[in-house]
Amino acid sequence: MSTDQIAWMIRMPFPERVAALRKQNGYTQQSLADAIELNVSQLKRYEAGTSQPTLDVLRKLAVALSVSADMLLFDRNERGPDEEFKLQFEAISQMSSEDKQAIKTLLEGMIVKNRAKHMLDGLSG
Repeated sequence: MSTDQIAWMIRMPFPERVAALRKQNGYTQQSLADAIELNVSQLKRYEAGTSQPTLDVLRKLAVALSVSADMLLFDRNERGPDEEFKLQFEAISQMSSEDKQAIKTLLEGMIVKNRAKHMLDGLSG
């Protein structure tokens, strides 16, 4: 799937996203339901937005549609780094394992520090 297709797809609400991915992968509602061992009427409810799938069904949908569960569930920019950090993370991905580990340790320390601060602020507020 191209970057443009992904960008277009993640702007859709979940029901439309499932239907579009199903069609893109050449499934009919019946054939996808069969592939994930689900009654076709239940799949129709997911695509109509009148029902939400279980975690197990989401996993099966992701596998059958060849996408991540995140792709099914989350809207654009709902997960992942802020725009201001994307270039830094790209640069980090090109670094050695040792440098990546050092940066990971630093980030984890900052996250723990921030969470502790928020917890303390919540206790005193």
